Amino acid sequence: MHTIAAVMKRELKAYFSTPVAYVLLFVFLFFASFLTFRGRYFEVRQADLRIFFDMLPMLFIFLAPAIGMRLWSEERKTGTIELLFSMPVTVKQAVIGKYLAAWIFIGVALLLTFPLVITTNYLGNPDNFVIFTGYLGAFLLSGCYLVISIFCSSITSSQVISFIVSVMVCSIFVFADYPSMLNVLQTFLPAAMVEAVENMSFVVHFESIRRGVLEFRDISFYLLFITGWIAATCLMINERREA
Repeated sequence: MHTIAAVMKRELKAYFSTPVAYVLLFVFLFFASFLTFRGRYFEVRQADLRIFFDMLPMLFIFLAPAIGMRLWSEERKTGTIELLFSMPVTVKQAVIGKYLAAWIFIGVALLLTFPLVITTNYLGNPDNFVIFTGYLGAFLLSGCYLVISIFCSSITSSQVISFIVSVMVCSIFVFADYPSMLNVLQTFLPAAMVEAVENMSFVVHFESIRRGVLEFRDISFYLLFITGWIAATCLMINERREA
């Protein structure tokens, strides 16, 4: 744990030592606030953050890849990956440490939207437990986007390629439950496989959590998804080190 914490601190320091982190935070907070208040926030005459949580899956498609694209691509491009592994750190520890640093960064971005909660409580009497579960679901949801981005970062030394591939893969998991996609899949896949694809959608599992329903299947989906992609990232880095 000490080694993972050291890697995590190293990455967090790297994030906040450049203006890029502050630009990403500003862009995310701007669009989160703008889209929330523009999206009939006052017209619905109901004190909640439903509109905010509705548009988070789309914002994360771009935010998470922007945060994760540099984690391994930059190490490989600058050659510091050899320096990293010359230290007493394993691939698994490095991957988890980097991932946790990026996930904490997204957590900070979500925490900075807290004025929306204050505004909602000022304007009405919302169910704060539902708001809390919405933020919990959003944090777990962001972790899935981010772990895909880190995996894509591990397969290329180009941050641009990593970003583009991450956006594409994340989009697949976001739109997996859309009727148009399911209709296409039904033409050549059996019903059981189409249902399995639908259940892989990030949004399907996010919907119930943000409504205040904490179910084991939804939380376990996110945790298993993150664990699986972290394992895949470890395998990819090990393979490229030996190549």
